Parts: sequence; structure tokens; C-alpha cells
Amino acid sequence: MYPKLKVGVAGNFDSKMKGDCKVQIEICNSGGIDLELHSKVKAFYNNSINDLVRKMASYFSVQHALVKIWDNGALEYVLAARIEAAIKQVITSTKDYLLDCISRTDIATDRERFRMSRLYLPGNIPYMMINAGLHKPNGIILDLEDAVALEKKQEARFVVRNALRSQNFYGAERMVRINQGELGMEDLNFIVPHSVQLILIPKCESQKELVKIDAKIRQLKEDNNISNDIFLMPIIESALGVENAFDIAKASSNIVAMAIGLEDFTADIGVQRTYTGDESLYARIRIVNACNAANIQAIDSVFSDVEDMVALAKNVKVSKALGFKGMGCIHPRQIKVIHENFAPNNNEICKAMKIVNAYYKAQKKGLSIVSLGSKMIDPPVVKRQLKILELAIRLGIAPKNWRETYDSKND
Repeated sequence: MYPKLKVGVAGNFDSKMKGDCKVQIEICNSGGIDLELHSKVKAFYNNSINDLVRKMASYFSVQHALVKIWDNGALEYVLAARIEAAIKQVITSTKDYLLDCISRTDIATDRERFRMSRLYLPGNIPYMMINAGLHKPNGIILDLEDAVALEKKQEARFVVRNALRSQNFYGAERMVRINQGELGMEDLNFIVPHSVQLILIPKCESQKELVKIDAKIRQLKEDNNISNDIFLMPIIESALGVENAFDIAKASSNIVAMAIGLEDFTADIGVQRTYTGDESLYARIRIVNACNAANIQAIDSVFSDVEDMVALAKNVKVSKALGFKGMGCIHPRQIKVIHENFAPNNNEICKAMKIVNAYYKAQKKGLSIVSLGSKMIDPPVVKRQLKILELAIRLGIAPKNWRETYDSKND
């Protein structure tokens, strides 16, 4: 018999939700650590789960407890996150139980990397995080904001922290969307020291909040001896945010992109979001203009219909035509469509090669003016074509050494 003093519960258990577990911890007066494991794979993993429970109990100085775990194939990083979240409901501790960082988390990011696609994953549903990078999104967003219920946010932080440290993102940029206000400031403690590469800040309306977040990140980096870049992506989701877009884009040198969230924006101005996007055209153009003025990437909103790939393709083409460099996605099947339609097409690549080749030939002759046939090419046009060609080369759809054979093929 266990004289119960306190109970902590964390996690999810549902026969349809694989890769997770529910942990219940009852602090007791005696009896040591007793594990009651309910799992279809108990015969295989009872010993390893038992070892983890005892190791973590010892780490947090828990001497007597009844631990009940309902497991549905949770990996170690999930089990550890759920156990720690439950323990910290019944004891006070400033210690963190950290899994080793895998070497893959050392892959660096940079300001100019592609962000054509970023895949949102709910921060409290860990099975979606396993191997998500195999779908080849440019970025994976572990979402602590809208995708997590208020009462689950604290335990989701442990899952996201452990995922950042332990999971292979297969080259995708490791992103986290934090909460607003003080919840978001607390989120930073769980992600900044643990290999996050880009942080999305939702519902931005002024420079003030960015400055505050930037200062805390700097302090956390200093406290944890972190030298790696941690970039920021504000999300504009209101009429006020749109009007302040340029000031927000210039709030920090760590801002590399700015996104627009159209679900919240259209709700804020009191209209229905449509496939055509006419109701948000002004806002989207303002975001693109502010981003280009601040020399950062403009990122479009998610497309919420995960079944209609034709409508998605049309939406991406409009987004690209407006000047956006990428958009969010909420299902892996959207990634390929987004990449294909943001990438330069063959006509765009051929045109860029022709203009850029003429530009280099003019430079070689010492000419400041670029001409193509009877047309004079302005410098801004050359600059735009250089960017298109650079993108095509980086995507692997144009050869890096194309100029070596270009003249002979096009004489």
C-alpha cells in the first residue's frame, strides 16, 4: 500500500496515437521506485524502460514513488520527456535531464539558405517528429503555440527540447515556433541551449517584442557558451503588424525572414480567407516590400487544404509572382508541390542565362551597360536574373559551370 502524497501526470495514451506514452508518478513515503508498465512491447523493453525510470528518479532525488506508464511505442526521448514533466509536477528542481546531442544536430545553418518550405509539427505529438526530415522540407517547425493546448504547453516543452537534441532532421533547418508574451520567453529556456537554429515569433505587431526576445536569446547564448547562429522569423498576423512590417523586419540583425499568417490576419480584419487571396493582397505585398527593403526573405502563409494539390500549385505560383521566397506547409505531401512551383522553370533559367552571360561579356569588355540584341538591360534586371540563376544552380536544376559551354551552344 502506498500512502500517496502527490501525483504528476504527463503525456498521451491513445491506441491510435503511436510513438507516445502517458506517465503517472505518485510520490510515496516508502517502497522505493516501483514501476507498473502497460505496453504491448513490454517483453522487449521492460528492462530498458525500468532502467530509465530509476536513473531519472535518482537524478531528481526521488526515493519513493509508484510510476505507472502506458506505452504505445514511445522512443527514449519521448519517455524521458514525459517522465521529467511528470516528476517536475510533484517536486521542485532546477535540474534538467538531458539526452546526448547526436552529431547531426551540429549541421550549421546560414542566413541565405532556402526556406521555400517549412513543415509544421505539433510540439506535443512526438511521433510526427520521427523521420519528418525524410520528406525533405527546407525547415521543420516544432510548434509550441497554436498546435498545443494551454494545459499541455509545459510538457510539450520537454518533448521539443529532447527532439532538438536527439532527432535527425536530415538537413532540414531546426525551427521552433514559440508562444506569445511571457509564455514565449519561458519557451526560450527550453530551446536556445539545445540546438535550435531558427525561432518563429507569432503575432508580431511592434519592434518592442522582438528586441526583448533578442536580448534574452543573447543572454541564454552567453550563459550556455553558445556561438552558433540562432535566427529569427517574425510572423505578421494582424492589421497593425502589417502596418509596422518594415520596423519589425529591422528590429534585429538575427532576423533572416518574415512570414505572414493569413488565418489570423483575415480574422483580424473581419473577412473570410479565400483560395484567390484577393482579400489579403495588400497585406502580402506590404510584407514582400518590407522584406526586400530589409534584405530578408519574405515567406507566405500556409495553404490549409491538404487534399487539393492543384489549388496549392496555383497558390504557390501566385505567391512566387508576388515575390515570396517560400511558404509554410501542414502536410508532407505539400512539400514537393511547393518546391516544384517556387523553383525557376526552364524558360526562366534560359532567359537568366542569356542576360547573365551578356552581363559577364560586357564586364569583360569594360562596359558598364549591358545590351542584348537591340535591348539595353538595366542593372536591377541583371541583379534579378543573377538571383534566379543562383537559385537554379543551388537547386541542382542548372549546372554550376554553365558558362563554359554556353556561347558554343547558343552561337
